[in-house]
Amino acid sequence: MATVSVIIPTFNRAVKTARAISSVLYQRFTDHEIIVVDDGSTDDTKRVLKQFKNRIRCVVHTANRGVSAARNTGIEASTAPLIAFLDSDDYWLPDKLSIQAAFFNKNPNAMICQTEETWIRNGRHANPGKRHLKPSGDIFEPSLVLCLISPSAVMLKRALLDEVGVFDEGLPACEDYDLWLRISCRHPVFLIRQSLVIKEGGHPDQLSARFTGMDRFRIKALEKLLQESPLRESQKKTALTELSRKCQIYGTGCLKRGKKAEAAYYFELPSTFEPPQDQKPCY
Repeated sequence: MATVSVIIPTFNRAVKTARAISSVLYQRFTDHEIIVVDDGSTDDTKRVLKQFKNRIRCVVHTANRGVSAARNTGIEASTAPLIAFLDSDDYWLPDKLSIQAAFFNKNPNAMICQTEETWIRNGRHANPGKRHLKPSGDIFEPSLVLCLISPSAVMLKRALLDEVGVFDEGLPACEDYDLWLRISCRHPVFLIRQSLVIKEGGHPDQLSARFTGMDRFRIKALEKLLQESPLRESQKKTALTELSRKCQIYGTGCLKRGKKAEAAYYFELPSTFEPPQDQKPCY
């Protein structure tokens, strides 16, 4: 059994998938398995994957089911106690796995860690803004505002997914935001302050480019969080505040587009999580 399972979902990114796989094969840490989930590709992906023969395990979806289903298929097929995700348009520097594996050896109670990353946008180096800077430890509250964990930078214990569940296949976008909130409300997320991932963006096939109104998926994730996760009172209060803020912004946008019924739904949604006015909270 390998120590780390590397899961690479891909859809119609033949060349970049080959680069991603190669970056895993060039890792100095070699006690790993590579699971590539071809999520219904119609390009040259199948031929490219054959080049790697027995160096990878390939699982094929006959139809495109989305990145959540692809990652979950990889999780189900994996065998290692540690899991690392790598998006097909990103790639790793050679010490990525060795440094994270060493972190878990040194910190046996840790459940998840991530590394820093280098951003490339439209072929050029890009510096993340201050709001995207990654904290370490208890990151739940800042993660409510925006996603502060990159799938390609993460390594986590399989037991963590047994505890909180896997990616929500009902969310066509913001599925990582949803999972990281379910994790960070329970456990610290540690940051290794070394840039070990090259993260590419600016492509028209990225989810953020394909979907408009992304906040509606974040709102759904917050709604689920408030309904299903074991939040402390302070966490619940902060999550409800952020839900209200996002619903106000999204609902106002609906009004501007003439969608009055949809706007009314989002304006009303936060109140469904508030206790009746005659009911005092218990502490």
